[in-house]
Amino acid sequence: MKIAIHGRKFSEQAKPHVQSLFDELNNRQIPIQISSSFHTILSELDYQLPPIELFNHTQDLFDADFVLSLGGDGTFLESVSLVGAREIPIMGINLGRLGFLANVAPQNAKDALTQLCEGAFSVDERALIRADSQREDIFEGIHFALNEIAITKTDTSSMIIIHAYINGEFLNSYWADGLMVATPTGSTGYSLSCGGPVVLPHSANFIITPICPHNLFVRPMIVSDDSEISLRVESRSNNFLISLDSRAKVVGNEEITISIRKEAFKAKMVRMKQDDFLQTLRKKLNWGVDARN
Repeated sequence: MKIAIHGRKFSEQAKPHVQSLFDELNNRQIPIQISSSFHTILSELDYQLPPIELFNHTQDLFDADFVLSLGGDGTFLESVSLVGAREIPIMGINLGRLGFLANVAPQNAKDALTQLCEGAFSVDERALIRADSQREDIFEGIHFALNEIAITKTDTSSMIIIHAYINGEFLNSYWADGLMVATPTGSTGYSLSCGGPVVLPHSANFIITPICPHNLFVRPMIVSDDSEISLRVESRSNNFLISLDSRAKVVGNEEITISIRKEAFKAKMVRMKQDDFLQTLRKKLNWGVDARN
């Protein structure tokens, strides 16, 4: 077994759990590879690490059986972009806050590694979303996202107009702060905060969610993920922001069309046997919790 590891800065409280995880990896003599950015963080914290390989991009990643993501959901999304089309299963250890995607508690990290070695887990496949345009440099070679693709304004003064089409047929011109197309996985993230519905992970849908639309009758819309969604943008500031999960870039207001569709490959998430999406949903969103009690 080989394991690649990516992470971000973590709290003081998480340090013993991270050290325990590395000790367990060392005791089991599991070959590991660490992202260069995370290795820098660990070195600054004086972690005692054996000689290891480093990676920066998908091309540098060795033939790992699993990837460990040490951080929050943002770190997990970065791990997905690093894995790309290689579809290596990712286990998220939650050193962040909410933890929809990275849902292994830090104190359970060592036990989760044991379950991984014993095969006591399942692999959950999640659909990815892809964006293309006439300008290939916008996406810097990474065209896909796990949560959502969003187009938003870059200033605080004026709205943008987004002309949307589904399979070539005109849908609407959105006067808004922006518009996003989310996957079922992303339905519990940015889309939810903009009034979008929660969609079960394997529903084979996209959610088109406007961001602060000027027309109050414009509402989120669910479409089949077999659809191709095309977006054109008008902006008084002559630019707009396009983001794929946590990666964002300002784009000039030239005549370009953003085409959005389902990606050909998927993200694979390691799930422990006790994991359950509906249970996670109730816990993270505090459903059924009455603050008056």
